Amino acid sequence: MSDDPIDLSALRKPKKAAGCPICGRAPVLDFRPFCSKRCADVDLNRWLGEVYRVPVEEAPGDDEGR
Repeated sequence: MSDDPIDLSALRKPKKAAGCPICGRAPVLDFRPFCSKRCADVDLNRWLGEVYRVPVEEAPGDDEGR
């Protein structure tokens, strides 16, 4: 037996590609990470309709309505 480390990476299961965030189907390269233009448009509409929001903590003294 040798003291060389054993490479176990070949035994690991390959990572499965993430599915479309809208419907879960496999992504298409042209629309990645989405599977179609329709799912990309659905996602864009959700951003524009403010369904998705990035949380923001306002610092004290930030008065927008001066």
